[in-house]
Amino acid sequence: MKEVNIIEKVKTLPQVPGVYIFLSEAKSASGGHDSKKEIIYVGKATNLRSRVGSYFRNIQNTKYQIPDTIFRPIEMMIAQVADLEVQETESVLEALILEANLIKKHQPKYNVLGKDDKSYAYFVITKEEFPKVLIVRKTELDKADSNLRNYTNLRTVTQSRTVLGRSMGRLEDGPLRSVKIFGPYTSKKQMEIALKIMRKIFPFHSSKNKTEKGCLDFQLGRCPGPYAGAISKADYAKNIRGIQMILEGKKKSLLQRMEKEMLVLAKKEEFEKATEVRNKIFALQHVQDIALINREDKIQDTRNKSQTNSKNQKPKTTNFRIEAYDISNISGQQAVGSMVVFENNEPNKKEYRKFKIKTVEGAADVAMMQEVLSRRLNNAWTQPDLILLDGGQGHLNMAQKLLSEMGFVIPLVSVAKGPSRKNLKLQMTNIKQITNPKIQNSINKIIEDKNLIKSIMDEAHRFAITYHRKVRKSEFI
Repeated sequence: MKEVNIIEKVKTLPQVPGVYIFLSEAKSASGGHDSKKEIIYVGKATNLRSRVGSYFRNIQNTKYQIPDTIFRPIEMMIAQVADLEVQETESVLEALILEANLIKKHQPKYNVLGKDDKSYAYFVITKEEFPKVLIVRKTELDKADSNLRNYTNLRTVTQSRTVLGRSMGRLEDGPLRSVKIFGPYTSKKQMEIALKIMRKIFPFHSSKNKTEKGCLDFQLGRCPGPYAGAISKADYAKNIRGIQMILEGKKKSLLQRMEKEMLVLAKKEEFEKATEVRNKIFALQHVQDIALINREDKIQDTRNKSQTNSKNQKPKTTNFRIEAYDISNISGQQAVGSMVVFENNEPNKKEYRKFKIKTVEGAADVAMMQEVLSRRLNNAWTQPDLILLDGGQGHLNMAQKLLSEMGFVIPLVSVAKGPSRKNLKLQMTNIKQITNPKIQNSINKIIEDKNLIKSIMDEAHRFAITYHRKVRKSEFI
C-alpha cells in the first residue's frame, strides 16, 4: 500500500509542458526504508496531468496496490512509485532538454533499463571557423575518439572534450580539435525536430562545403550565409551560442542577454539589427513545438488503453479521421477558413473548426490556407489520417512543406474543382509513406470514391462560406 495518495496528486498536476519524476522509497542497509526517496524514472510531457495520469488510469483506489504477479517493465516501475514530482517548462522543447539533463544527472534505473547505450544520440557543436550543430550517435563518437568510450560518466552535458583521433567523417574534413557534446537523448527523431525549431531562430551553415553556391538551406533562410559574407563571424557566433544556451537549459539567461543587446543596438540607432534580435526574442518566447512529444504521448496512451482492453473491455472501433479545409473571401476581404471533420465517412460536427485569417492581406489563397493549417497543427487536436485541401498543386506543395517542417507525416490530397464544381482533379502526396495496410487501404478507397470526396469538400465550402457571410454581415453592421 502506498503512503502517498498518488491518484489525488495526479489530479492536481498542471496541464502544461514539463518533466515528471517518479520516486521510490530508498532502502537502508538494514533492509528498512530511508526517509530519502530514490529517482527511478524521468519523463517529459506536453500536458503533465494527462501524461502522468495515463500511467495510473487503471488504478481506481486512492491508495492502491499492484498485483504480486507483474510481467511488464512499466508495471514493475509503477509498483515502486512512492511519490512523484514535476517541473514545469514554458515549451515542449525545454521539456525535452530538461529531461535529457536530469537523466544525465540522476541515471534513473528505468530510463536505462534494457536500453543499449550505443543507440543514444547527442547534439554536437563542432570546433571550426563557422561551427555546425549535428546529431551524432554514440557509435559515431566512439569511432571518432577511442578515448571517449563511456559518455554516461560525463559530469555535465556542456562538457567540452578534446578529440585526438581521425575525423568524424561528416563532422569535418580533417582532425577535430574539440567539440561540445550535449546529451544523451533517447529519440533521434525528436532531436531532429528540436534542431529544426532551434535552427529557425538561430540559423547556421550545415554543409561540409565551405560555400553557399547552390545551397538550398541558404535560399530558404536556414543558413545565414557565412561564406557568402551575408553574416559576420561575430553574429554567426551569437547564433551558435544561442543554440548552446538552449541545450544547457539557460533560455531565461539567453533572453535577458538578447534583450540587453536589442536595447544597445537601438541606442546606437542600428534599428535593422535591433529588429532582428527582437524577432528572435519573440520566436524564442513563442516556440511552436507541439510536434515534439504529442505523437509519443498518444502512443503511450494507446498502449495503456490496449492493456485495459485486453483485461476487461472490448477494444473500441478506431475512427478513420478525415479533415477537409476551404477558404472563403471576397478579393481578400473578410477572409476565413474552415475545417470539417469526417470520421468513418460521416461528419462529426463537434470537431468542426473555423478560422478568421489574421496574417494575410489581399487575395492570397495559398498563404491563407497555410495560416489555417499552421494554426491547426499547433493545437493538440486528434491527428487526422487524411487531409483534403480545396486547391491545386500550389496548395499541395505548401502543405507538404509545412507538415515536413513541423514533423508531421500525414497523407495530403488537393481537390481542384471545375467551373461546375463537379469535375474533380485530385493531386496527392505522403500516401506511400503510410506503412499501416489498413489505413492505406482506407485512403485508397476514399480516393476512388469521387462522390464521397465531393460531398466532404462541399461541406467544407458550405461551412466556410456560412462563416464568411457572418463575418461580412458583422463588419457591415
